[in-house]
This record gives sequence, C-alpha cells and structure tokens, in this order.
Amino acid sequence: MTTADIDTGTGTGPGADTGPGTRPGAEPKAGPAPQPTTGPAPTAPFPTTPPPLPARDTTARPSSRRGPADPVKSLMHQHRTLCERAVDPMEIAAGLEAHGVTDRTAARFRHRDVFSLAEELYARVPRADAPPPTPPATSPARQGRGVRALLHLLPGAVCAATVAAVLTAGHVPTPLPGTVVDDPSPAVAQAAVAAAGTGLSLLALRLCVRHGPLRARYPSARVTGLWTCWLAGYALCGDWLLRQSLAGGPDVPYEGPRLAGAAALALTCAVLPAAWCAHWFAGRARRRLEASRTLTEFSSGVRPLLLTATAIQVAALLALSATANTVGGDGGAGPVAATTALGTLLFLARLAARHGFPSAAAVGPAAAVTLEAAALACVTAARLPGLEALGRPVEAAVTHLGPSVVPAVACALPALGLLLYALRVLTGASAHPSAPAAAPAAVPEADRP
Repeated sequence: MTTADIDTGTGTGPGADTGPGTRPGAEPKAGPAPQPTTGPAPTAPFPTTPPPLPARDTTARPSSRRGPADPVKSLMHQHRTLCERAVDPMEIAAGLEAHGVTDRTAARFRHRDVFSLAEELYARVPRADAPPPTPPATSPARQGRGVRALLHLLPGAVCAATVAAVLTAGHVPTPLPGTVVDDPSPAVAQAAVAAAGTGLSLLALRLCVRHGPLRARYPSARVTGLWTCWLAGYALCGDWLLRQSLAGGPDVPYEGPRLAGAAALALTCAVLPAAWCAHWFAGRARRRLEASRTLTEFSSGVRPLLLTATAIQVAALLALSATANTVGGDGGAGPVAATTALGTLLFLARLAARHGFPSAAAVGPAAAVTLEAAALACVTAARLPGLEALGRPVEAAVTHLGPSVVPAVACALPALGLLLYALRVLTGASAHPSAPAAAPAAVPEADRP
C-alpha cells in the first residue's frame, strides 16, 4: 500500500470508507458519481433510511374541500325574529312550514324532518327579552264572550223579526203612506218590510264575519261575496224560478216570487253554532299543537277535531232547518237537505278562510253557483228546437225529488270537496299560528342573511 493509495481513499487503510465497516465518527469524503449500470440494481433487504416521522406539535391542515360547516346558521339569521319570539319548537315548525320549508328541505340542513330542525333552532337562538304577559281579568273575558255571542245571535234575531213583520204586513188593510195606489196593497207593504229586513240582516252578517271566530285571516277576493249572494238568492227564490222555467213561464201577468223564509231563518240562526264550532276547533287544534312532538302526531290528532266540528254544525243545521220548515215552510225533506248542504258549504268555506286559505273559500261557492246556473241554463235552452234533451235530466230529477234537489246536489258536492281539502290543509301546523287572525309579519331586513 502506497501513500497515494491512502491519499486518494482507494486503499484499504483505516481512512478509507468501506461501507458497513466504516469507523464511527469518520466523515465520508466526496467521491465520483456512480456510473449507470445496464444490469438490474441489487435489492436491499431493508430500507437504509427510515421515513421521517411527523412532528408532534404540527397541527392538521384543513381539507381542500370546503363546505358549510354550520348549514343551520343561515336559517337562524333568516328566521331570527320567529325563533326569538317562539314559546316552543312547534311554533317554529309552524312558521317554517308557512315559509315553504318541508321535510325535504330539512334534509338539506342535515335533519330528518321540519320538527327536528325547529328543535335545533329553538335550542340555539336565545329568547327575546320581553316582559311576561299579564293574565287578563276574568270578568272582561267573560263580557267579551257574551258580546260576541250576542253579535252572532243578531242575524237570526233580525231575520226572525223580518219574517214576522212580513207575515203581519200581509194583513194590512190600508195602503202605506206615499203609495200611488188607492186600494189596499199588502204586497207593497210586504216588499218594503222584506227589503228593510234583508238589508239589516246583511249588515248583521257582515259584522259577524268581520269579528270573532269567523273572521278571515287574509282579505278574500270580492268575487267571493258575489258567489255567496247568488247562493243566498237561490235559496230564497231558486225553487220558484225553477218551477216557472219548467212550466214554460214566467207567466203573464207576472206574479211575485214566493220567498223561502224558512231557509233564510235557518241559515241566519246557524251563524251562532258556526261561530262556536270554529272557535272550538281553533282552540283544540292550538292545544294539540303545543302538546304534539311531531307534525305527523299533530295531523293525526287534528283530523278528528275537524270532523267533529263539521258534524256538530251539520246537526245544528238539520235541527234548525227542520224546525223552521215545519213552522213556516212547505214541509218535506228536500228543502231541509238543500238548506243543510248550503249551510255546510258556507261553514267549510269560512273555516278555510279563517285559517289562511282564501282561494279554497272562493272555489267552493263558485262551484255551487256554476252547478245551479247550469241547471237553469239547461232548462231554458231546452225550449229551443233540437235541444230538448238538455233539460230532461233536470226535469226528471225535479219530477221525482222536487226542485230542492238542484241546490242540494249543487251545494253538497262542493262541500264534500272542501271537507276533503280541509282534512289535508287544516291539519298542518302552518294553519294554526299563535295569532290566526293576523297575517304573518314580514322578516325584517336586518334578520335576513
């Protein structure tokens, strides 16, 4: 071994790097880069350098995929006023359902249904600082209920007084002051008394539907009043007009129509039980809403209440129409059925308007008006040559069942449709808010996201 061998590191002396046998502490010298070989590289039995371990104080980096960490937060800002003023989760669920939030929408917020979402909102949003409401005194509440009862009794009392006055005016031996005829004219007196009584009855009915349990939550369309006036007018003189049309009339000289005073008396007296049934249904449904844990439980509990309220109103209508028809009507089951069907239709329409469905309250009476007008139009069109077949169904029904079958069928079918619709929409939580008589307030701009 020479000195050159030692200096260049190619020898076998103690200063050479011999791989695994290198002396500890000796620093390896930089040598020439290894030349590439054509053969396969030898495989080491184990890795010569272990992989570096992560430091213990290194924090985990966030994922590159970013999404809403709290999807309910935006809903909290959007409905903050509702959540702050709610007294229980069911009130929030009712408000969410009124704003169009369904179970499918709640699934996007990682909840199984609307009630579960409402529970989280109720738990996370603090209640607004409001003074506790003072309980009202007992005597004013009782006085208010007594005043409302008298108010809803007013249409029946006015109609009964009008019917009695018309019957009395039929026996007046002298003409009314200011008439242009010299002979006694009881018909003029009856017409004047009937017109005055009809106007007072309409005013009393208007007061009833604007105050108390029959008041609508939202303003209804004006056309709804037109449909109601048509139905009331047909109940008064529709049977007489249908008889005249089937007989080829009206006859000349013209005879005044014979008004169905018994139907008018029964319908106006039924306002009081209708108001009681509407108040009873709204109160029981609100209690059910506070006690229910899920929307499905609430719906299943409200359906029997709606059916019970409707059954009570139908029973009241049957009793009133039968009594009035026995005392001052023609008798028979036809007028009783027609009056009961019309009263039930108006009750269900008003109940739908009361709980926030004015469109349904207008569609039901409109359908009944269409059927009654179609019956009259078919009878009139049957007088034309070649169109005799149009009036045969109505003529056959009137011949076998009487003229009251037309309003009975025309009102019963829409009433049944309204009942089925009410069983679906009036069993939702949005139909029974805290203040059902007031429209829901708009969300302030500051509370929106």
